[in-house]
Amino acid sequence: MQARWWRSGFFYMLLLVAIVALVFAFVPRERPEELSLGEFVEKAKPTPVNGEVVLQMDTIRQDGDTLIGLKDKEPKFKAAFVGSTTELRDYLEKEGVVVGPGGIDIDVEEGGVDWGIIALQVIVPIVLLGALFYFLFFRAARGAGTQAFNFSKSRARLALENRSTVTFADVAGAEEAKEEVQEIVEFLKAPQKFQALGGRIPRGILLVGPPGTGKTLLAKAIAGEAKVPFYSISGSEFVEMFVGVGAARVRDLFEQAKRNSPCLIFIDEIDAVGRHRGAGLGGGHDEREQTLNQILAEMDGFDTSVNIIVMAATNRPDILDPALLRPGRFDRHIVIDLPDIRGRKAILEVHGKGKPLAKEANLETVAKGTPGFSGADLANLINEAAILAARRNRKDITLKELEDAADRTMAGPERKSRVISPREKEIIAYHESGHALTARMLPNADPVHKISVVARGMAGGWTRFLPTEDRYLWTKSQFNDRLAVSLGGRVAEEIIFGEMSTGGQNDLEQATKLARKMVVEYGMSEKLGPRTFGQKQELVFLGREISEHKDYGDKIADAIDEEVHNLIQRAYNTTKKTLTANKAKLKQLSEELMTHETLDEDQLNRIFEGLTPQPTSG
Repeated sequence: MQARWWRSGFFYMLLLVAIVALVFAFVPRERPEELSLGEFVEKAKPTPVNGEVVLQMDTIRQDGDTLIGLKDKEPKFKAAFVGSTTELRDYLEKEGVVVGPGGIDIDVEEGGVDWGIIALQVIVPIVLLGALFYFLFFRAARGAGTQAFNFSKSRARLALENRSTVTFADVAGAEEAKEEVQEIVEFLKAPQKFQALGGRIPRGILLVGPPGTGKTLLAKAIAGEAKVPFYSISGSEFVEMFVGVGAARVRDLFEQAKRNSPCLIFIDEIDAVGRHRGAGLGGGHDEREQTLNQILAEMDGFDTSVNIIVMAATNRPDILDPALLRPGRFDRHIVIDLPDIRGRKAILEVHGKGKPLAKEANLETVAKGTPGFSGADLANLINEAAILAARRNRKDITLKELEDAADRTMAGPERKSRVISPREKEIIAYHESGHALTARMLPNADPVHKISVVARGMAGGWTRFLPTEDRYLWTKSQFNDRLAVSLGGRVAEEIIFGEMSTGGQNDLEQATKLARKMVVEYGMSEKLGPRTFGQKQELVFLGREISEHKDYGDKIADAIDEEVHNLIQRAYNTTKKTLTANKAKLKQLSEELMTHETLDEDQLNRIFEGLTPQPTSG
C-alpha cells in the first residue's frame, strides 16, 4: 500500500496547491500605474524631499510604443510614446530629465509577446484547471464504470491466517461438534497424511442448529486452529436483482479460494440460496436457483489436489435442496444444539473471562436457571450483568446482577415506574402466588425460583421456575402437572375474588397449545390412542407452515376437541383442589409478595416449610 501513495487523490491536491503557489510567486504582484506622457515625464524628474534629491524611477524601459518606469527593477509607471530611442532621449533631455550617469537609464527592449508572463498567467492556469477537471470528473466516471463491472466480484471477506485469533478454546458447550471438526483442522494442516492413505476429506461440512448456538464461531475457530485463509460470506450476498450476478460471484469466490488454497470457505445462512429448486416464483430461470446451480457445480468440480473445504450454516436443513446434501458436496452434517447445563456453565465461563466476577457469583446456579438459552443468549446475559453492575456503581459483578440479567433476558426490563392500583397489585400477587403454590404441591412440577409483582416487559408479574435438570423427554404426568401450574393463577383469582381477570390470557393460550399437542402429536389421549393427527403443510420457498392437512374425519376432529377440553378440565380440577386445601398458605404467600414485591428461593422455602407435594391422579 505504501508504494502506491502517489495514486492518492490527496497527493494530487497537494501538488496542485504547490503549483498555484509557484505561479503566484512569479507573477508580478503590482501592476504599473498608467499616466499621460506629461505626467510620466514629471515622475522622471528628480524630486527634492527634505533637502535631498529623490528619483521616483531609476530606469525607463521602452517596450514598443510603451514606456515603463522602473524603481529597483519593479514597474511603477506606464505611458504611451511613439518614436525611436534617440527621439525619446532628446525629448527627455528637452523636458529637463537627466539621462545617463547620475540620472535615469534608458533600457530598450524588442517589441513583441512576453511568453514567460503569458505562460505564467494563462497557460499554467488552463493546464491546472484541466488536470483538476480530469481528476474530479473523468476519474470518478471511470471508477463508476469499474464499479459497475465489479457486480460479478465476490463480496466474501478474507481473514488471513495470521489475523484469525479465534480458537477452539473460545468455543464452549459444543464438545462433540469440536471433536467432529478436529480432523478437518488436521487435514488443512497436513493434507499429505490423508492423501498418502488414499483418504479424501469431506468436500463440505454443514453446521445445523438453532440461531445463536455458535455455528459461525466454530467455523472461525477451525480457520484459527488450522492457520489458513478464511473466506466468509452470507448466502444473501450472492443474490442481486440482476440475473447471473450470483452465479458470477460464486465463480469468483471459488477462483480466489483456489489461488489461496488450502483455505476454508464459510457460507452463513446458506438456506438463502440453497432452498429446494422448483419452489421459487421464477421457475428455472430464477436468480436464486442459478446461484445454487453454480455452487453445486463448483463443489463437485474440485480437483482432488485443491485443498478447499466449504462450510455452511443453517437452522433450516429441511428446506435445503437434496443435491446440496448428497455425498460429494456437503458430506458431513454436524448438529450444534442448545447447550445443556454443563455447556451453559462452560459458555458463561468463557464470556466471564476477564470480567470482575465476585466470589459468590456461582455460574453453575446461573446455568441451572437458564435452560433453553443459546450461546448468544448467555453472552448477552453476561454483558447485561456487567452493565447493571456499572449502573449500580459496583466494582464487581455479583450473583444478583447475573440473576437480574437473566430475568431481563427472559421477561424484559423491570417497569417499576408503572403505576397500578392496590386492587390490581393484590390480584397480580394472588395470581403469581397461585402458580407458585401449585408448583410446590405437585410432584412433577419444576421448583419455583422467584416470583414478583414488578412488571417486566408485557407481563404485570411473573413466576420463574428452576428445573432440577435438563429434560429431553417429557412424560404425561409431567405435562399434566405443567397444565395445572399454568392454570394456577386463574384458579387463585377465582378462589379469592370469586371471578377471574384478563391476566391469565397467556396462561390459557399456552395450556391449550400444550393440551392439543398431547393429543395430536404425542398420542397421549386414552380415548384416541397412540396416533398422530394432521400433516403439516409448508411452502418450501418461504420455509413456513401455512396449513395443516386433515387426515381424519369430522368425528375425530370433535373427539380431539373433546380430549383437549378434558385434559385442561382435569388440570383445572387438580389446581382448584390443591389451592382450596391450602388457601391459608395462599393468602400468606400473597401478603408476603405484596410486602416485598419479589420473593427469592430462600424466602419461598421459608414460607413453604412443612408443605409436601401431593400425588395427583390422571
